[in-house]
Amino acid sequence: MKDHTDWSYGCEPEFSISCNNTDESSFVQLAHVEYYGSDIEFHENATFQFCRDECLKRCDCNGFQYKFNAPSGYSNCYPKFLLLSGHHSPNFEGDFYLRLPKASPFNNKTPDEEKSLECSANISKQLRRTYENKTVKLLLWFAIAVGGVEVTCILLVWFFLLRTSKHPDSDPASQGYLLTNRFKRFSFDELRKATRGFKEVIGRGAGGTVYKGVLPDQRVAAIKQLNVANQGEAEFLAEVNTIGMLNHMYLIEMWGYCAEGKHKLLVYEYMEHGSLAENLSANALDWKKRFEIAVGTAKDYQPKVADFGLSKLVSRSMSDHSSFSRMRGTRGYMAPEWVYNLPITSKVDVYSYGIVLLEMVTGKSPNNMNTSDSGETREHKRLVTLVREHINIGTTTSKPWIEEFIDPMMAGKYDKAKMELLVKVALQCVAEDKK
Repeated sequence: MKDHTDWSYGCEPEFSISCNNTDESSFVQLAHVEYYGSDIEFHENATFQFCRDECLKRCDCNGFQYKFNAPSGYSNCYPKFLLLSGHHSPNFEGDFYLRLPKASPFNNKTPDEEKSLECSANISKQLRRTYENKTVKLLLWFAIAVGGVEVTCILLVWFFLLRTSKHPDSDPASQGYLLTNRFKRFSFDELRKATRGFKEVIGRGAGGTVYKGVLPDQRVAAIKQLNVANQGEAEFLAEVNTIGMLNHMYLIEMWGYCAEGKHKLLVYEYMEHGSLAENLSANALDWKKRFEIAVGTAKDYQPKVADFGLSKLVSRSMSDHSSFSRMRGTRGYMAPEWVYNLPITSKVDVYSYGIVLLEMVTGKSPNNMNTSDSGETREHKRLVTLVREHINIGTTTSKPWIEEFIDPMMAGKYDKAKMELLVKVALQCVAEDKK
């Protein structure tokens, strides 16, 4: 407690976690407590031990949310780098595990000691009388000031309404649009009503949380609330304008935005079929649909890229990489150039496309480490390495190499030649340029 006489100042830690002694950390369970946002990453269908180990690996992990997902029947893991917007609810099906040093002073304090307020009653009558007189004068001046402001505001509103009725404003900018790209500017209250209080979550990632909503014109939209809220409004609008210049049939269309203080939201068209990962896990795509999606000829499942342009846009000829630390992307799909801080070219997008092709053929996510058996040992390997090893093994045996890693959900019903073609194209996309 920062100030035991005034709880409004909040709390601050009396310890620090050393990066060199991660095994000396322990966790305190806070039952039915949830901290919203500030996720380092998201792990689906994770065990408690896995979630605990992932948090211990990171110096910036202050704890993790372990929540049971009733519809799916398994638990999800949310390591946190910042603890904000915490609340306790008996109906919340999850717990928060706060990371502490094993020798934390937290264990030496009793709840009564933390919760007691220290209030002094030894105040002299003279000081109290002086304080009361000053308070009365302050309230009097405050009331006069408020009354004056209210009268002024009423007169200004009346004048503005009178002027508007005589001279209707036809400027599109006054209707909440950016002239450069015709984006609708929504208020935070409008989007809160559209999402029914941000109730239905349809996606969650490092950049923010996506909610399903219905706009006033009855269009169904995907509304993304960005996690990073410390960006200035001018900079945010500049990046929104930049994104608005991107127009392609395979990009999800952006309809509008919201920028009110710390609230930064983007409004996109809603994709009713969901994401590629969801369709793969639900076994909704046979080999033919996967092939058509890969070559861009699918009629019912036209693929579109989401969140394109949200990462920091870097000029292809830019040699200064000082903004590398601000780059964002999905782990597993990012080209090695991002990791090693190399010059960024259009080839990084080709690499990501190759990873998506491998995901469609194998049904395995590049975000997870894949396990392979070798005798009595089990190794965790990247998706690209795993596919290449299976191809090398398949060439030395009579068994077709595509059968070694094809998605088992296709149950052997696929065109072998077309699936092998996708794998070959994918490996060329992710191949290292040795020039």
